Amino acid sequence: MEHEFHRIKRLPPYVFAEVNALKAKARAAGEDIIDFGMGNPDQPPPSHVVEKLAEALMDPRIHRYSTSRGIPGLRKAHAAYYARRFGVEIDPESETIVTIGSKEGLANLAQAITSPGDIILVPSPSYPIHAFGFIIAGASIRSLAVGPELDFMAQLERAVRHSVPKPLALVLNYPANPTAQVVDLDFYGEVVEFCRRHEIYIISDLAYAEVYFGDTPPPSILQVPGARDIAVEFTSMSKTYSMPGWRVGFCAGNKKLIAALARVKSYVDYGIFTPMQVAATAALNGPQECVDEMRARYKARRDVLVNGLAAAGWPVPSPAATMFVWAPLPPEYVDQGSLEFSKLLLDKAKVAVAPGIGFGEHGEGFVRLGLVENEHRIRQAVRNIKAMLRNSGSGRAESGRTSRGRKLAS
Repeated sequence: MEHEFHRIKRLPPYVFAEVNALKAKARAAGEDIIDFGMGNPDQPPPSHVVEKLAEALMDPRIHRYSTSRGIPGLRKAHAAYYARRFGVEIDPESETIVTIGSKEGLANLAQAITSPGDIILVPSPSYPIHAFGFIIAGASIRSLAVGPELDFMAQLERAVRHSVPKPLALVLNYPANPTAQVVDLDFYGEVVEFCRRHEIYIISDLAYAEVYFGDTPPPSILQVPGARDIAVEFTSMSKTYSMPGWRVGFCAGNKKLIAALARVKSYVDYGIFTPMQVAATAALNGPQECVDEMRARYKARRDVLVNGLAAAGWPVPSPAATMFVWAPLPPEYVDQGSLEFSKLLLDKAKVAVAPGIGFGEHGEGFVRLGLVENEHRIRQAVRNIKAMLRNSGSGRAESGRTSRGRKLAS
């Protein structure tokens, strides 16, 4: 029996799956692959957080169902984080909710607020769930090309002017995955003023709030006066505390959107395992030196990778935030496209990266490298890439000389 499932039909083949399959095949053959492909922190969570988890596990009463909204202590800890980090007072009862990672939260919020045919404004390139969470929910996506050289507000105004029906929501993600672009509070102020005027909800993804390398921490959109009238913001403990497998995230802001998300979640999950929520509370309320160490670690890796690639003949921008380097393809490989270049890196340099096309059409021409290998492995990757670029360049030069020689001979 064959069925065409409507929502599945709207999902294109997962671009990353092709590179992942080749990576798995290479590893099965015994090859040593240096993996920059996924933003998967390689360090363990802070020791005091793991110890709190172990302690909580010993309570025989804690293994029952949890609550989909998150335990009160964790919601209070998240509200306290917003107060000390952003100067924003959040009501832990009505303005924040615990999610099973920000990815689940985004997808369930899309289910909660979206009707078939609604238009959602989504940046391109962007993290896939930003678009596909709403596509699964039945929405139509209008992409906004983003980048430091583009006028975002001009694109936003044009998109709203030419959208029928009027867009329901705008998705933002700064510091951005995959581009690592950052914005200031004035940017958020403009966006909030515009969206309030046009009655458009804002969904901000602030997963990389604490992964920054300069003196100015990234702001929250909720710092803008009136933002909570229309906006919610997702944050995550995955990168800040090296807890990606724990799947602890949050959504904070507009009470109506929080209530809608809570309503859907009450039907589909019982929340995160309570001991992990207890340990996550300890992470937020406890010593924060581990966060400083995390930033220093990614900054050192960033510098080794960016400087090494420049020395290898592949200059790439140095990101001001996130755990990613968003690298334009070397000029001689642009015609191949990001997917083929990613496969070439895997085959010839034994380095796995994420092809830019997997983040949307405006990601073509780039690859994303995650800072998830130690400095020794990064240096090895740079050596491998340098050898690949050198050998490929000489091969092309030789091919060019051969072609010219044949032409002269003819």
